[in-house]
Amino acid sequence: MIIINTLVYGFYMNSNEIRNIFLDFFKSKNHTYVPSSPMVVKNDPTLMFTNAGMNQFKDIFLGNSATNYTRVANSQKCLRVSGKHNDLEEVGHDTYHHTMFEMLGNWSFGDYFKKEAIEWAWELLADVYKIPKDRLYVTVFEGSKEENLEPDNEAKEYWLKYVDADRIIYGNKKDNFWEMGETGPCGPCSEIHVDIRSDEERKQIDGKSLVNAGHHLVIEIWNNVFIQYNRKSDGSLEQLPAKHVDTGMGFERLCMVIQGKQSNYDTDVFQTIIQKISQISGIEYGFSKETDIAMRVIADHLRAVSFSIADGQLPSNNKAGYVIRRILRRAVRYGYTFLNRNEPFIYKLIPVLISQLGHYFTELKSQQTLIEKVIQEEEASFLRTLETGIKLLDNIIDNCKKTNVSVINGKTAFELYDTYGFPLDLTQLIAREHNLSINQSEFDSEMEEQKKRSRSAAATTTDDWNEIIKSDSVEFTGYDSLSSDVKITKFRKVKQKTKEFYQLVFDKTPFYGESGGQVGDKGFIETINEKIEIVDTQKENNLTVHIVNELPIDISAVFHALVDKDSRAYTAYNHTATHLLHESLREILGTHVEQKGSLVNSEYLRFDFAHFQKLTDEEIQAVEKSVNEKIRANFKLNEKRAIPMEEAKKIGAIALFGEKYGDKVRVINFGTSTELCGGTHVSSTGEIGQFKLMSEGAIAAGIRRIEAITGYNAEEYVNSQLSLLKEIKSIFKNPKDVIKSIENVISERDEMIKKVEAFNHERVVVLAKSLQAKIKSQNGINILAEKIEIDSANSLKDLCLLIKQQSENLFGVLGCEIAGKANVAVVISENLVKEKGLNAGKIVKEISKEINGGGGGQDSFATAGGTNPAGINAAIEKALGFIK
Repeated sequence: MIIINTLVYGFYMNSNEIRNIFLDFFKSKNHTYVPSSPMVVKNDPTLMFTNAGMNQFKDIFLGNSATNYTRVANSQKCLRVSGKHNDLEEVGHDTYHHTMFEMLGNWSFGDYFKKEAIEWAWELLADVYKIPKDRLYVTVFEGSKEENLEPDNEAKEYWLKYVDADRIIYGNKKDNFWEMGETGPCGPCSEIHVDIRSDEERKQIDGKSLVNAGHHLVIEIWNNVFIQYNRKSDGSLEQLPAKHVDTGMGFERLCMVIQGKQSNYDTDVFQTIIQKISQISGIEYGFSKETDIAMRVIADHLRAVSFSIADGQLPSNNKAGYVIRRILRRAVRYGYTFLNRNEPFIYKLIPVLISQLGHYFTELKSQQTLIEKVIQEEEASFLRTLETGIKLLDNIIDNCKKTNVSVINGKTAFELYDTYGFPLDLTQLIAREHNLSINQSEFDSEMEEQKKRSRSAAATTTDDWNEIIKSDSVEFTGYDSLSSDVKITKFRKVKQKTKEFYQLVFDKTPFYGESGGQVGDKGFIETINEKIEIVDTQKENNLTVHIVNELPIDISAVFHALVDKDSRAYTAYNHTATHLLHESLREILGTHVEQKGSLVNSEYLRFDFAHFQKLTDEEIQAVEKSVNEKIRANFKLNEKRAIPMEEAKKIGAIALFGEKYGDKVRVINFGTSTELCGGTHVSSTGEIGQFKLMSEGAIAAGIRRIEAITGYNAEEYVNSQLSLLKEIKSIFKNPKDVIKSIENVISERDEMIKKVEAFNHERVVVLAKSLQAKIKSQNGINILAEKIEIDSANSLKDLCLLIKQQSENLFGVLGCEIAGKANVAVVISENLVKEKGLNAGKIVKEISKEINGGGGGQDSFATAGGTNPAGINAAIEKALGFIK
């Protein structure tokens, strides 16, 4: 047993010491330390983010993969802001909700079970961390008649060795039966709760009565989950062949308890960041409830956004990227509204975060520049959006006051939220300042409609797996062969909207499942009697899943599986080219270049990388030349499969941030390019043939994107460009210097345009003089109302402005037909605008109805176009009605 004599409950212990003690304790119990997996989830269609410590071990619980270790411990970074675990609106307002948090955990995969899990949990909390035993309570599952489940008396018996019976509480299914999802592994759980109220409060009310009652100072600190069942799609439970333990202890809550605080935000986990926010804003923490909430929100959200970016997820308008953007914008909005921060400042907090966590989560330190750049640009962008939203809201408020309306339409508020990213609570805050309110029910109705549309778009029903052959793993044979004889081990039906298809799993497969940016293989499986097309291959956790539109007639047959040879080859060209491109970018731009994403298919490759400025034409040419030189060098593939990670690091293999690697990895080497990679590649670079860079541009702050083509696609592109050049030369009678010939034509065209413009101007001058004679004076206003002939809208504008210069007190309306379309223009002298309250823009908007069109402009000049030339005269007459 670990004994920490110097640490007694009530003495200060910093957060780093608390984390290290947990990990060291379980190492002493023969647990293997496993680093945190990325917070951004890949290859799991059911999750965007890691929301629990068990996520990276999900395949072990599901029986899809074996484990190298039977006992594991770690601290997993988690994010909970969507779906079932949506705590975002509570974050910052209470003492314990967070978006990003650490989950300390220990796991047993078919090894120890309830006895050891309970014993070690108590030993660590009571004996090592020295949390007073009289402040601890435990819960066990009370059973369920509906599920035909008995109370978990086994767990209770083990607890009785350490705590009195009156400190053990039976909990219902909601609190004490854990489930991974609607289907899958599940089981009873036993929670440990701690009462951190003052002694005076504890004397008044027994802590036992407050367990699971929502009291913010009587809280769950540790959950021991005993996974022993599998939930099937029909809702029934079946016993698992192996029993597992999955525990989770909130790191931030643990720090609060051990450091003697009553809020997670008062621990050193958050206070270092909060004090920096206080320094930047000039507002003391503890000064007011509103500013305190704002600082807590910013401190929390900073962590979530920074870790997400470090793990490869940039803010965007889609899926996981939208969640991260929403979190960051919430932080910006709190700073803007309550801390008077109208310039980017959150990015300045990154060094403080890194000084606190960078030694344990090294990805923060290595990605610091990128994190700062992305956050700074996102802040600046949203601050501009806030300004736009406030201007729009000001107009809405003005209209409400003019029409004596006290409630702003909920649809209008939702449009501000949905289109401009303007938060409802900020709309409500500004509205209250003007004695207005928002129609909340209308807003909620619009929000619900949007959610329905989203749910409808993503609605998927998945049946249980039908197991045909027991198999713990799928052997991938596709590195060495494009065909194999296979058996189907299990299958299931999937319904997606009106579409229905099937997922097949084989005992072995030559099909590559989509992962690492490379698309999945296509092809078919066949027997003598039938042929089934494989339309796609996906990776779901560690399973390779083959998508088919129909099931084979004989599901138990032996099938010959064959991958589409051409598609695989073209994809391999592009995948190998991304490796060569990565190396060339690092050689030419610098070693700061890091891959941030890729897409590799048979048509083209897309490569995203960290770099902070646009590539020059010279750099683009140099990169393309470098890649093609590597292709011509015909480097052979040097592949090392299943080698230890440490060995891969020693030979200089580049690993990608945001990827989760196992203890054994695959290394791909071409010449001096060495990367960790699970994808398919050419046997030598010469097979690629040619590399052609098609585009380069920014996709986010500090992130550039290159798109390129290879092989036959590059060859066809070059040939098409040569054919185009040949056509152009033919048009110019095959000159020796085609560029000079084109430049001469452009120069001649420019001269011709100048002459035409001069001629048109003269025509406008002449027409203006003739129209001056048609001006009539009425009540001190000089009126010009005519239908004219003119060749362009620009000439019409020039004519109106010229007449305005030459005439005082002018009210002019001109109409004409240009290319079969109606055009009208209204021009008014500035003094009439002020004195008579005339407005050309409003007049044009009204008269354009006569020509079936629309338009607008300024107070003194406006134009409109329409499809009804026959209505020009009526439009002119209608305009005159504004001065009668």
